Amino acid sequence: MTTTQPEFTLNRPGALIAGLPAILGFVPEKSLILVAVDGGELGSVLRVDLADALADLAGRVAEVAAAAAPAAAIAVIVDAQGARCPACNDQHRRLVAALCEELADRDIVLLSAHVVDRIAAGGRWHCADGCGAGGPVDDPDASPLAAAAVLEGRRLYARRSDLQAVIAPGDPARCAAVAAVIDESVAQRVAEGADTRDRARRDIEHALTAVAALAGGREPTDVELARIGCPLTDVRVRDTLCALAIGEHAAAAELLWSELARTLPPPWRAEALVLLAFSAYSRGDGPLAGVALEAALRGAPEHRMAGLLDTALQSGLRPERIRGLADTGYRLAEQMGVQLPGRQGQGLGRRAG
Repeated sequence: MTTTQPEFTLNRPGALIAGLPAILGFVPEKSLILVAVDGGELGSVLRVDLADALADLAGRVAEVAAAAAPAAAIAVIVDAQGARCPACNDQHRRLVAALCEELADRDIVLLSAHVVDRIAAGGRWHCADGCGAGGPVDDPDASPLAAAAVLEGRRLYARRSDLQAVIAPGDPARCAAVAAVIDESVAQRVAEGADTRDRARRDIEHALTAVAALAGGREPTDVELARIGCPLTDVRVRDTLCALAIGEHAAAAELLWSELARTLPPPWRAEALVLLAFSAYSRGDGPLAGVALEAALRGAPEHRMAGLLDTALQSGLRPERIRGLADTGYRLAEQMGVQLPGRQGQGLGRRAG
């Protein structure tokens, strides 16, 4: 994810650390965070579990960071226990030394590394190399980045598990009911023969009807969810529906994709997660896009579009650079004779989560 705010500066560790929850979308705990810096601006921000980072993760973190080719980076270690533990401080120094070496091999300078006990008002940070510098963490709720997140319509979560719950499978009974309807739909489609352009057009129109209804306050039924979800494995249908991310009903579409992600069985769930990720990414919500792509790739490791979006997100590619896929959706819709909702800018609306 990439975030740039003119009011925000990187030369105060207390302010930088306080801004991390707004960037990540949740308050990180027991984490290694690498903040890319280029031209004095905040670039891509990577987070990994600290338990993993103590082994061989320095190289992998540096490799991912290098995709965006930043000139420099800042490391932040969040460790409530380790911040007060001399032995843990030794581990932190070894980790930072390994990270510094891996980054240097990729022509990235590690400007500084900080250890913080908690990212909250009253938290304390100190430099990881024992230089003696340290101080309080600014109030994360008062961070300019938090204010910007609220204005953009992004929700901030207390912990990463709360963000992951947005796309977690829902009520088992409902999921089973949707799966049963999908099985019937698949059998019917097989009996009807190969997918055609006319069928794809009808499938897209069904989804558009559900989006419009959701925008008007009517939730889709289980049968409707299955009817919309079943054809998402048709690339023409999925790629056309990507256009809704920049359309007048973008907020309702994103809510529909999140509902599908919570109810569809594999492999259809991965397609809904990709649509959700693209919608979130398009409006600058990197945290939600990230957890959706992580879940999609966990269920379908070879999914091409999920892999491409994940690579773009991890490398800090800005949202406006990936919105071209939405333009492709409008072109596909025109070819099939489907009328999509009109385009809009970055208008705010109710979003998933």
